[in-house]
Amino acid sequence: MSSSFNLHVQTTISPHNGQPYHVETYPVSSDLDRTLDRAAQSQKEWIKATLEERIAKGRKFIEKFSALANREAPATYDHGPLGRHNLAEELCNQMGRPADQCWGEFRGFLQRATYMVNIAESCLSDITFSDNQPGFSRSIKRVPLGVIFVIAPWNYPYLVMVNSVLPALIAGNAVILKPSPQTPLTAVRFKEALNDAGFPTDLIQVVHLSPPLTRYVVQHKLVDFVVFTGSVAGGKAIETAAVAADGFKGVGLELGGKDPAYVRADADLKDAVIQLVDGAMYNAGQSCCAVERIYVHESVYDNFVNEYVNETKKLILGDPTNKQTTIGPVISIASAERIRQQVSSAVQAGGKALIPEDLYPQAEPGTTFVAPQVLVDVNHTMDVMKEESFGPIIGIQKVSSDTEAIELMNDSEYGLTASIWTKSLDDFNMLADQVQAGTIFLNRCDSLDPALAWTGIKNSGRGVSLSKFGYDQLTRAKSINMRINTA
Repeated sequence: MSSSFNLHVQTTISPHNGQPYHVETYPVSSDLDRTLDRAAQSQKEWIKATLEERIAKGRKFIEKFSALANREAPATYDHGPLGRHNLAEELCNQMGRPADQCWGEFRGFLQRATYMVNIAESCLSDITFSDNQPGFSRSIKRVPLGVIFVIAPWNYPYLVMVNSVLPALIAGNAVILKPSPQTPLTAVRFKEALNDAGFPTDLIQVVHLSPPLTRYVVQHKLVDFVVFTGSVAGGKAIETAAVAADGFKGVGLELGGKDPAYVRADADLKDAVIQLVDGAMYNAGQSCCAVERIYVHESVYDNFVNEYVNETKKLILGDPTNKQTTIGPVISIASAERIRQQVSSAVQAGGKALIPEDLYPQAEPGTTFVAPQVLVDVNHTMDVMKEESFGPIIGIQKVSSDTEAIELMNDSEYGLTASIWTKSLDDFNMLADQVQAGTIFLNRCDSLDPALAWTGIKNSGRGVSLSKFGYDQLTRAKSINMRINTA
């Protein structure tokens, strides 16, 4: 681990105006060695705290973050790490989501934090056996792994970070937290609230890293487990680095999605349209569990498409700092061009775009603004139905039966979430067993319940966050077998 790297800086560019917003300087490897050593040493002290003490700090953290999220900033404020700040505006300026919609992420963050704190005792307490023989005692402990390296994305940074960071700390681990270069301040705020709540300063370390430095930390001897959320390519790079490290290093991967929805003939069309427009277009479609393809039974197809187009046209594309805006820019010009290319390729291959271009004149080539688009006459020879879009576009395909719908839903290298829209619970249960995905929704989509395991199959990754199984991933079982009476 003697490699070193030159100093570099990362600059966060606001997607909606192309202006620099924040700058961070990368460390060198020797600095990272010291950071990791401090975290490891802090973790050795932290595990001496009782579970009750760690849970109490978790509850205090919820109070501190709630106060931080609701703190108002002056009209002109410093968004630097030590300045006063409005978290919604700060997040908006980093990744482009309309500021008013950022509050929803904070509410979800607090909901997940509260749930994971509330179940911590039942998940982490010792398991004892009532059938022990006289003179013997057996139990199983959940013990921390050590130092957890969490690599967070930009699209929902707070929501994704809380999935692993808070449970890892409550379970007794230390955390090295790397935010996306697009949303570096989110991790700074998270750490601020944790430290204000009494979590030791060195126990949670925020690092801003280049790809070579990220690989260096993944392979570091003091890192015991890596949690990565991002693209399939990024996940493969992390796994490759972990495999090349000395010893055996665990990796949890939450990657992309091409999440399908199936609207059956008996679905409540009005409700399905409203929910599925939101599921596809919210956050400009930049969600791993966004709805990216819809299959509709032929008997209701025309009505569904007409209503879906009408609902989509209500979206207001524009500057995310404007309160009237309901859909902001995508994260970069490169992303915008890739999304536009998916639409263009589908049209060239016979697809039909139903949203007129002149409805959204600001969505010009060379900008980060992408018009919401609904495509029909699509099929699985087109990238728009096979490759992740991560943008405000949707393909809608007609099907003649449940069998055809399930076959198409499963015809994907991804398997994160899927939704079925029907009034028949019996039919849903039958179909849900056939769908290849980590989460199956009935009459809802693009949602996350912290009581349920968040997991994917195929190229959507492996590992689990949230629920009791999220604690299992961040701890290991340690069996205790005692012979008490030796007389």
